[in-house]
Amino acid sequence: MNVVEAIRSRKSIRGYRPDGVSKDLLENLLEIAAQAPSSRNIQPWKAHIISGEVLEKIKRDNVQQLRAGVSPHVDVLSENQNENREPAFRQRQITVAKQLFRAMDIQREDIKGRTEWLLRGFRFFDAPAAIILSSSPALIEAVMAFNVALFVQTFCLAAVDFQLGTCIAQQGVSYPEVIRHHTGMPESERIIIGISVGYPDPAFAANDVLTEREPVNAFAQWHGFEEIRNR
Repeated sequence: MNVVEAIRSRKSIRGYRPDGVSKDLLENLLEIAAQAPSSRNIQPWKAHIISGEVLEKIKRDNVQQLRAGVSPHVDVLSENQNENREPAFRQRQITVAKQLFRAMDIQREDIKGRTEWLLRGFRFFDAPAAIILSSSPALIEAVMAFNVALFVQTFCLAAVDFQLGTCIAQQGVSYPEVIRHHTGMPESERIIIGISVGYPDPAFAANDVLTEREPVNAFAQWHGFEEIRNR
């Protein structure tokens, strides 16, 4: 598989087979992801690779926190409330939510089904492994986010070549104290994002959902190409 094929075929996987992912394979993927570009080569990412009993405890405690009414409170990249006022952004969120609920046959009035769907995110979508990315508080949030995003994208594209599925989501890291308690991650690290990792379950209907993408002419503006077009 070449890079373009990986880019076109990568999608968010929200249902996984129970098969574990080997440490050697994840280490190989991390080595590949570490080739991602970074600002001035600072390479500020730190990765915590979690599986087994530790991951199960994090999933359990995340759900307990949510059910107890504790509001999610991520270290960085908290949701910007203004984004919900942008009609185009909001409409895309609604569209994919409808696609997923339709695929999973979750009706609007199905409170139990919708609640279970929400909880899946806080359980890292029941994946057998997760990668939690963190960085140094010495960096401003935008620098941390930009560099870690490059690492995450590279990791997820590489995973496609090894038949692994991934889902980049903030829900699993919404309670930093849970992550720190079970991993020993120091307060000096800022938790940024989580990646669910595992082998996709082909029977899980939501995995078949393909999100709509805007055409190039909807987001691209061309400057200085007039002369080239006329040649």
